[in-house]
Amino acid sequence: MNFSPGFVAFAAFASVFSGVLGDQLTVLRSPQYVTFREGQWPISGEKIPDLVALTMGFSVQEDLDWPGLASGSLFQRPRANALITVRGIGSMDLPSNTTSYPLENPVPFTLDSVANTIHTLFAESTPVVLQLAPSEERLYMMGMANTVFEDLPVTLQQIRARLSQEGSVLHSLPLHSLSRNSEADLLFLSEVQVLHDISALLLRHKHLAKDQAPDLFSLELAGLEEISRRYGNDSPQFQDATKILASVLQKFADDVYGVYGSNAVVEVVTVKTFEVPLTRKSRSILESKQISNPGSPYNLAYNYNFDYAVIFNIVLWLMIVLALAVIVISYNLWNMDPGYDSIIYRMTNQKIRMD
Repeated sequence: MNFSPGFVAFAAFASVFSGVLGDQLTVLRSPQYVTFREGQWPISGEKIPDLVALTMGFSVQEDLDWPGLASGSLFQRPRANALITVRGIGSMDLPSNTTSYPLENPVPFTLDSVANTIHTLFAESTPVVLQLAPSEERLYMMGMANTVFEDLPVTLQQIRARLSQEGSVLHSLPLHSLSRNSEADLLFLSEVQVLHDISALLLRHKHLAKDQAPDLFSLELAGLEEISRRYGNDSPQFQDATKILASVLQKFADDVYGVYGSNAVVEVVTVKTFEVPLTRKSRSILESKQISNPGSPYNLAYNYNFDYAVIFNIVLWLMIVLALAVIVISYNLWNMDPGYDSIIYRMTNQKIRMD
């Protein structure tokens, strides 16, 4: 089928325009050895954890068939990866030197698999793994692996007390239409305060970036979504909050990138709303009552280590090589002529002849 040039141009413009207005993945900072190609290649939301794992030099279960990330160096890996998920907006006015990609199928995701990989590979070290996500208390922190972040306020009540102290973002940010007495505004400002405190702690404790273990920061912000629900997208509160968050995210990316010596990757995922997949839970009539893991009362299987196949092959082929070596050595010893092959008997015979 032949299309007119005008229709082709309109289709191209529509695709680009939809990519701009839709959900996006934006790379704010990345080292030189982690290359993100320029292009409008869409990436699925469920593949974000695999993308983070690959940027940190880890292996994934399935190959990521996405041309946006080029093959990295085998001898260098980033010391940290910070992924900030912003709910309530499809795209933000970020600097023009950043690389953005359309985000399709924006389903909820977590970086628990990446965090488990870090804890497994670097169990003897103290990697920093911070995960911030909305909950019933609006904010909570889990997976803290370093005592530096123990006093970081994470609940809404704690951050409210932090906002009233000296040095809070209320005294440095241009609030304009935002109010200190609004619940939605306080939620947004509390998340901005958390970003400020995390970067301040990293700048104060730069020794955290000098160990061998990579660090992971997974931060999900829902304050902008609350402001959009309360005031609307065309309200001055939403516009002011968007500008504040864009500048705070850029500063946070610069601070993290500087603390880790230009060896950190900082991404921002902007999602208008998450698509919750519909699932149907069923129970098989053939379900066995036998518990596969006696230590678990919930019939949970044992934890599967993804290095199991590698370790199994190493042990298997090593045992085969050792068994063949034992067979060959035993055969040669059994058919050995002591008077001809053994140096002990040969030296003895020569000494007897000399006597």
